[in-house]
Amino acid sequence: MNLKKRLAGDKVILSFEFYPPRTPAGSRSLYQTIHNLIPLKPAYVSVTYGAAGSSRELTHDLVVKLQTRLSLSIVPHLTCINSSRSEINRMLKKYHDLGIRNIMALRGDIPSDSRITCFDFQHAAELVHFIRRDYPDFCIGVAGYPEGHPQTPNRLKEMDYLKKKVDSGADYLCTQLFFDNHHFYDFQNRCRLAGIHVPIVAGIMPITSSKTLRRIADLSGGTVFPAALLRMLDRAKNPSQYESAGIHWAAEQVRDLLDHDIRGIHFYTLNQYRRIKRIYQSLGIDSGDDL
Repeated sequence: MNLKKRLAGDKVILSFEFYPPRTPAGSRSLYQTIHNLIPLKPAYVSVTYGAAGSSRELTHDLVVKLQTRLSLSIVPHLTCINSSRSEINRMLKKYHDLGIRNIMALRGDIPSDSRITCFDFQHAAELVHFIRRDYPDFCIGVAGYPEGHPQTPNRLKEMDYLKKKVDSGADYLCTQLFFDNHHFYDFQNRCRLAGIHVPIVAGIMPITSSKTLRRIADLSGGTVFPAALLRMLDRAKNPSQYESAGIHWAAEQVRDLLDHDIRGIHFYTLNQYRRIKRIYQSLGIDSGDDL
C-alpha cells in the first residue's frame, strides 16, 4: 500500500522500525515481536540497512518475508553508500514487482574505516531524484534531524539540503530520535520557513538501559539528553526501574506530540515489543486506528 493517502489523511499514523536479524535466534525473536505488534495496526513498518548497507541482503530477505506473509505496508530502507546505480535499480525493481510502493531514501553512514567501494549517489537528494524519475508511483521518505545533522554544523545549509531532498521528490520526513519535544517543534517551524510542507513523522525510542543510553550517545553524536530525563534515570535503583523510567519519558513525549496534532509517530523498536505496548497502554491507545 502506498502511504501517500495515509499521510494526507486526518488520523495520526503510528509505525514501527525493525532491523534484520543476523542469527536464527534473532529471527525467532523478531517474528515474535512482529506477531505481538500487529494487533496495534501500524500504518507501516520500516526495515533498516546495516552500517554502510552491510546487511542489505538480510534487509531484502526480511522485506520479502514481511510482504508475502503479512498484511503490512512495508517501507524498506535504501542507502547511497556502497550502492551502485545498477544495484539500487535492481533492488527497486524487485520491490516494485513484489507490490511494495514505499521507500526510505538515505545517504547512509560512512564506514568507520572509510572504505567506500561505490558511491554513485553522493547525497540522498540524488537517490530521491533517481527513484522519483524511474519509479514515480513510490512514496518516498527521507530523514530529518531535529537536533541537527552531526556532519552539517551549519544549520542554514542543513535546511537547504533537506529542502533539496523534498524538491527532488520526497513525500514525507521521518526524524531521527530525540528526547526533548521542543527540538522537534522548532524543527517543524524551521521546515515551514524553508518552504518544506510535506508531512513530518516524529521518531521516538524509549531508553530502557544505561547501555542503550550510552550507545545512543556514541552513535548520534549530537543527541541532547535533557537533565530532567537524566535525573529520572539516575533515580532508578535497578534495571526494571530504569526501563520503566525510560518508557514513562517516551510515553510523555508521545502524549505531548499527540496533543500538538502531530502527523505521525515512528517507534524505533530495537526489535522489542513490550516497551512499545507499555507506551500504548499508558496512553490508553488500542491501535493506530483509534487516533
